[in-house]
Amino acid sequence: MLELYYKIWVDCLLKLRSIPANRTMWKFYGLVFMSMAMALNIALFMAILQRNILGKTFYHLNVDIFLGTKLDSFVSFFILYLAAPLLINYVLVFRNKRYEELFKRYKSYNGKLGITYLMVSYFLPFILLAIGFLIDRY
Repeated sequence: MLELYYKIWVDCLLKLRSIPANRTMWKFYGLVFMSMAMALNIALFMAILQRNILGKTFYHLNVDIFLGTKLDSFVSFFILYLAAPLLINYVLVFRNKRYEELFKRYKSYNGKLGITYLMVSYFLPFILLAIGFLIDRY
């Protein structure tokens, strides 16, 4: 399982690094896009688990430090879903420039593996919502 994780990372980072416009920001973009995709996967899993399997909510955090603004929702999302993938990805891929060793070990698929993971992660929640809406409607 960890091998697939590294293959996706290497493919994504090498594709980002190959784009001239990303010359200085490819590591940052990779960390942000992949961590956000992982956070959305965790959020989707928790939503399905809580709503459809267990029938009760247990994984929530009400932050009220910005007087009920949308910033409170972002802080909650960051703490519950995004912080763990950011930390894990940093430690496993970026700490001590580990990505350089991973580049030697795994081959690139010209971004196909990385973009597939990102697209599925970003769009699957919307597709499932649409399917659920259609099923409930008919």
